[in-house]
Amino acid sequence: MPKQRIAPSAHLRQALSEFLTQGIEQEESPTSALLGLAARVVLQEALEGEQRDALGRERYQRGSEGRYRNGYRPGHVEGAEGRIKVEVPQVRGIAGYSSTLMGFLEDHSEVLQRLATEMYARGLSTRDIEAAFTDATGRCLLSRSAVSELTDVLWEEYEAFCQRDLSALEVIYLFVDGIYESLRRQSLPRARRGGGPKEALLCAWGILADGRRVPLHLALGNRESHEGWLEFLRGMVARGLKPPLTMTSDGAPGMLRALEEAFPQSVRIRCWMHKMQNVLGKLPEAARNEVKNWLAAVRDAPTLEEGRRKAAQVIEMYEREYPAAMKSFADDLEASLAHLRVPPTHRKFVRTTNLIERAFEEQRRRTKVIPRFFDERSCLKLAFAALDRAARGWQRIHISESEQRQLATLRSELGLDPPPTEAPLRYEKTAA
Repeated sequence: MPKQRIAPSAHLRQALSEFLTQGIEQEESPTSALLGLAARVVLQEALEGEQRDALGRERYQRGSEGRYRNGYRPGHVEGAEGRIKVEVPQVRGIAGYSSTLMGFLEDHSEVLQRLATEMYARGLSTRDIEAAFTDATGRCLLSRSAVSELTDVLWEEYEAFCQRDLSALEVIYLFVDGIYESLRRQSLPRARRGGGPKEALLCAWGILADGRRVPLHLALGNRESHEGWLEFLRGMVARGLKPPLTMTSDGAPGMLRALEEAFPQSVRIRCWMHKMQNVLGKLPEAARNEVKNWLAAVRDAPTLEEGRRKAAQVIEMYEREYPAAMKSFADDLEASLAHLRVPPTHRKFVRTTNLIERAFEEQRRRTKVIPRFFDERSCLKLAFAALDRAARGWQRIHISESEQRQLATLRSELGLDPPPTEAPLRYEKTAA
């Protein structure tokens, strides 16, 4: 008698059962792992249920209709969280669905609510979530309206995030950047709602004196104007944010003016990622690698004085042949070199806004299936969810006692703090 093959869903159900009973604590990201495994179970059981209904018999029952199961082929479904692999049953017919996961979720409403919120935070629409929790009989554990109500917890978390006291945070390095999203303005005529300009989401995060990297604020700026950024920064000051040692940003003129007005004594650093892109974009393809190596030498200079010397050398070498590129390089050059004023091991962290750029990549990945948000609230909920979940994976940087003394000396030179004492300076850990 041929050996009966166990259905792929049975293996997945066993894995899910083990995860729910004993595996959560071993996972670095249990919610994400649960979502991925639960999605595979739902999809696999849907496919096998469709096969069973098409054949009109259970897996190991004989039939006389001339239709039969014919193995599996590898398949997958692309979701906002990545590729979900499944085993697609081969059959001469079509299929239905029944999921044992539904029974578990009915008895564990808190897991259901968390799953729905996390699925939304990862880019699934309320329609998608409703469909995921509906079986072949039409029984639905969550309607779209219920999902919308559940995801309001993200709005509550966002509002609390925007109102929290920042006075206890010793921010030494501040970073600001913006991302653009499209909104359907309900105040506009219907014909114009889908084609309006994108809105700027303004974001700030910081590195604290104990090395932690934390998000500080996220708000809709309508556009990256001077007024919008100044209001954004003053809002954090009103909540207790003290002047940072440095502040890193791109070269948006309105942002630069606002930073210097909000924190006139802090060192402003121009993002090297944006600087490189601007300069190299004005060069012919054949010259880019050569010039890029020279720019990297300037960026990685051991001291500020050496950085200035190398920058002058680069400009002298290339300004006649590539005047537009060298003009871009010379623009705001002192701010581009300002990262050389901080301890050497910190320079790679403060010279770019890469950290938030990666978080924004997550935001774009999750919102790419949404051509345009319906309102500010839905946009901010999802953007905050993406930022919050990205920030959970941020690692702290090490700051030695010697580096703490260097930072204290620089703060004193800038007039941000009184001169440091000769005793080693120690920062107390603060709550985020």
